[in-house]
Amino acid sequence: MADPKGFMKVTERELPPRRPVPVRIMDWKEVYEPGDSAVLRRQAGRCMDCGIPFCHKGCPLGNLIPEWNDLTWRGEGRSAIERLHATNNFPEFTGRLCPAPCESACVLGINQPAVTIKQVEVSIIDEAFANGWVEAEPPGRLTGKTVAVVGSGPAGLAAAQQLTRAGHTVAVFERDDRIGGLLRYGIPDFKMEKRHLETRLRQMRDEGTRFRAGVEIGVDITWADLRKRYDAVVIATGATVPRELPIPGRDLAGVHFAMEYLVESNKATAGDRVPHQISAEGKHVVVIGGGDTGADCIGTAHRQGALSVTNLAIGKQPPGERPASQPWPMTPTLFEVSSAHEEGGERAYLASTVEFLGNDAGEVRALRVAETEFVGGRRVPKSGTERDIPADLVLIAMGFTGPEQAHVHDQLGAQFTERGNVARDDSYQATAPGVFVAGDAGRGQSLIVWAIAEGRAAAARVDEYLMGETTLPVPVHPTDIAIGLQPA
Repeated sequence: MADPKGFMKVTERELPPRRPVPVRIMDWKEVYEPGDSAVLRRQAGRCMDCGIPFCHKGCPLGNLIPEWNDLTWRGEGRSAIERLHATNNFPEFTGRLCPAPCESACVLGINQPAVTIKQVEVSIIDEAFANGWVEAEPPGRLTGKTVAVVGSGPAGLAAAQQLTRAGHTVAVFERDDRIGGLLRYGIPDFKMEKRHLETRLRQMRDEGTRFRAGVEIGVDITWADLRKRYDAVVIATGATVPRELPIPGRDLAGVHFAMEYLVESNKATAGDRVPHQISAEGKHVVVIGGGDTGADCIGTAHRQGALSVTNLAIGKQPPGERPASQPWPMTPTLFEVSSAHEEGGERAYLASTVEFLGNDAGEVRALRVAETEFVGGRRVPKSGTERDIPADLVLIAMGFTGPEQAHVHDQLGAQFTERGNVARDDSYQATAPGVFVAGDAGRGQSLIVWAIAEGRAAAARVDEYLMGETTLPVPVHPTDIAIGLQPA
């Protein structure tokens, strides 16, 4: 184990400091300063190597957290990345973007701040890349089987890497002009610079994975034709249909879904010319939705020079400490101050948007909001509490309802569940033979760590389908993955 007395000697969490707000909002670089190796080893030494490491259950990937904490504390970085890569294809993504349910499950968290698992994780992979320890792992032999993976987000990339390493010839199809899906165009650079994605994609290309950007399945190639060309198909298109807000004034200019805004911003940050780009510069911005996507919009608006930023959430403000209804080792819903919130703006809870108000030119000028009240278990606007908030740009970040269904059913014969997800059984196979579903397309909107876990698990089932058996890792939490996701 790590330092046997570490958790007694070091009782405080220490994280790398964030760059000063006035400095970081002037660029798109990641917000954190480089970590101190001595602090990192000290924090890794707090790991207790519990008899029952609940962090394993908290992590959908089943990461071997006590093992690589111990190796980090001992300064054995190369061994640490080997143990980390044993369960996680992309720790450079999860170490930056995952909300770390493993930390909520940390046994030390019962009476002390949890181990800084996420920071240890990202430090391990960053050191590994810096020292050239991450190398391509091409298969020793090819099976002669072909697999098409549709979607290049975390689930698609994880499935593709596992299947390539198993010896199959894998092609990843992406309708956008660049590979990466949500990682490319949904995540701002201040949370994860795209150089990390490019580094991993180089490794995958060297292993033999083929990438086909700018190809929309269902339009450029039909789903049926794709299925005929390949021995198996993996649907990893994500849950990209945004939740609508159907209230008066929704059609006013200046009211956009969050992803419309973030995609254009990410393209501009990458150096692309984006005609008529949606920009917050010089505007009063209102972001509707209190989740991660909303926070991404807030941070982006600050960097674009917004005059003001207001974030509205329809529900109550979460508590600052773990509530009794969410005891350890559950993942609690807590009030958090992300780097974007730290940069400014106003946050309002129990705020129900009633109407978008426009000017004579058909442009949004304000939002009419009311206090939220709970009636019969429903959240509704409370009459008589209305007020107007100035707004030149409104961004709807209320989550996603599921994958896009166009063409998938008609061309492939795949069915959908009542929740709008692609129906699948507990082996990740859709109702269409030889077609598998991984990530948010089958699970619904979820975490990046779940997407990677499902990509890995689905890859094992595809390999088993093609070869009759598999040596790839099987699902870590099969019951969690399968519940409610059987074909309708």
